[in-house]
Amino acid sequence: MTPNLPNPRISIPCIPTPRISAAAVPSAVTSAASDSPAGRLVQQARELIAGGFRNLLSGESDGQPDWVRQLGDGTDDGYFGPGSATWAVHGSLPTLVGGVRALLLQTLHPAALAGVMQHSRYEEDALGRLVGTTRWLTVTTFGDTAMADRECARVRGMHKKVRGTYDEHGASAVYSASDPELLRWVHVAFTDSFLSAHRVWGGEIPGGEDQYVAEWAKAGELVGLADPPRSAAELADQLASFDHILTGGDATAKTVSFIRNPPLPLPARPPYGVLFAGAVASLPPRYRSMLGVPTVPMPIAKPAVSSMLGALSLVLGPQSPSMRNAQARANGLDTQGS
Repeated sequence: MTPNLPNPRISIPCIPTPRISAAAVPSAVTSAASDSPAGRLVQQARELIAGGFRNLLSGESDGQPDWVRQLGDGTDDGYFGPGSATWAVHGSLPTLVGGVRALLLQTLHPAALAGVMQHSRYEEDALGRLVGTTRWLTVTTFGDTAMADRECARVRGMHKKVRGTYDEHGASAVYSASDPELLRWVHVAFTDSFLSAHRVWGGEIPGGEDQYVAEWAKAGELVGLADPPRSAAELADQLASFDHILTGGDATAKTVSFIRNPPLPLPARPPYGVLFAGAVASLPPRYRSMLGVPTVPMPIAKPAVSSMLGALSLVLGPQSPSMRNAQARANGLDTQGS
């Protein structure tokens, strides 16, 4: 399960209108890459920002903890591989918006929220929990089948320990992270959020949205979900089937407040605020109402997030270390087979 957020009176920061046009970016990059003292300072700043961002997601400033390095090893392309819809979606920066959106969405399920609040260390070690969630997503996406199987077995083992009770309309109810319907909720919340963010800020998906949902169904199966959605229409239907369960409230508000203001390093807070605003803007009104977050008009959020993701792309490069290592593995397998 993943963390969640709350507060009925949450304020979204003002999103400034970007002042740099797309046409100005190449000259700025060229200037930064120059050998002048100013250019070197800009390059050092870019490396510092990139290191902080990669540390946030992977726990290492170079973005290469052991589990990321191991993505370069293996005997096959994994469950997805180069050219797949899953690589296209999860290898792109809009997943940053999708991840925040998924956390917000999951707080609306009382059993999922109870599991997070009772078993998660998100308040004491929010970044450590983020790294753990990122690891599962990344290894399942980019690892070979053996590595993905081990990672999903690790997650299934963790789920067995997550159980307890929560309040359901004034009565005590029992939950377990291994419960089929709770597994379904987490899967559809993640899938819908990544797809929704990519729909707004991502590029073309090989095979289209149905292909992505069908491929990522395998990830649900690997953690114990029997019949995950396999098309965008099935995804929408399964998500809607939870509407009668979803609710807001004090616990949701507390979690949303934490998601809105996580303990990030100071330089990361303004960019995160923009990503958070994008996540809120991409949610349907009924979910925003239950979460108690204000409406962020998409005509404002879309260009602001696009500019932010564009800036991050310049800083981080065209591929993440995870995707780069996985691509190198796939290239090596192609060479061996030729």
